[in-house]
Amino acid sequence: MQRLRIGVIGLGWFGEIHCDTIRGVPNLELAALCTRTPDRLAALGEKYGVNKLYDDYRELLADPEIDAVSICTMWDQHTEPAIAALRAGKHVFLEKPIASTVADARKIMAASKGARGILFIGHIVRFNPRYRMAKQAIDAGKIGKIVALSSRRNIPAAWTPTILDKIGPIVGDAIHDTDIMLWFTGEKIVSTYAQTVNVRGLKHPDIGQTMYRFAGGATATLETVWCMPEKTPFDIDERMSIIGTEGIIHVQDTFPNLGIVSADKLHSPDTTYWPEFDGVRGGALREEFSYFANCALTGKMPAIGTPEDATAALQATLAAEQSARTGTVITIEG
Repeated sequence: MQRLRIGVIGLGWFGEIHCDTIRGVPNLELAALCTRTPDRLAALGEKYGVNKLYDDYRELLADPEIDAVSICTMWDQHTEPAIAALRAGKHVFLEKPIASTVADARKIMAASKGARGILFIGHIVRFNPRYRMAKQAIDAGKIGKIVALSSRRNIPAAWTPTILDKIGPIVGDAIHDTDIMLWFTGEKIVSTYAQTVNVRGLKHPDIGQTMYRFAGGATATLETVWCMPEKTPFDIDERMSIIGTEGIIHVQDTFPNLGIVSADKLHSPDTTYWPEFDGVRGGALREEFSYFANCALTGKMPAIGTPEDATAALQATLAAEQSARTGTVITIEG
């Protein structure tokens, strides 16, 4: 088999971005779409020229012509379709977070053991070339032993009112930096303390400030603000510092890596994660899908985006949210 025929389950804004990206990966064919919203299903079927349209993921999974699925439902709706897809023998690209509870994450992980298809969890930041180069330098011993890390991942308020009705900033976004810090250190997080601020009175707070202690003694701080002013001219303010005993690494992927000044505004669009060129998405998300497809087509188990790593990141961020609710330091077991 030279190409994977893939279906996308969940067609919200990011499901559509997945579709845009899949079209630019040579060994993937966007072959099926699934959502419970009839108008959305019809519109995207027409946009992408896809004829296999389903309002029930079970029917999609029963289609023998579909080799793989991308699951982009909300995080608390990952477990059933992911397990069903694995049992149906499909290759599974599951967006992060892997699940909404550690128990459900472990159920998904258990279902992947011995499954005919692979399970890949979409932690996209590992495919950002700046973080990949940082990891390479760390593994080469360039900065010695890591003793401290800090990150910032802030986005404008205009992005988040709907999202904050479904997920908070720590699990929603700091999970990216949590995963990267686990990857860089190769150590478990043993405790966390966090505080949140609710600025706009939505279901979840707008701001999360998190601290971690790693098993080897390193500490970390993570800033996640989901209410930068709506006229902020860039889509993301993203930075990380890694301090070692023999060196320092700074990662910056933020304004002004590209600034476009038009008659009415200054804007710095995303150039890293899923930039759009002629209707097709590129960047880290395309690299991520290429990696997934190559693993599936060659029978190689992913070394990146493993359910074990994704579960560790979920466990740490859920513990941080518990800390914010209780005002106490939370010890992370296991």
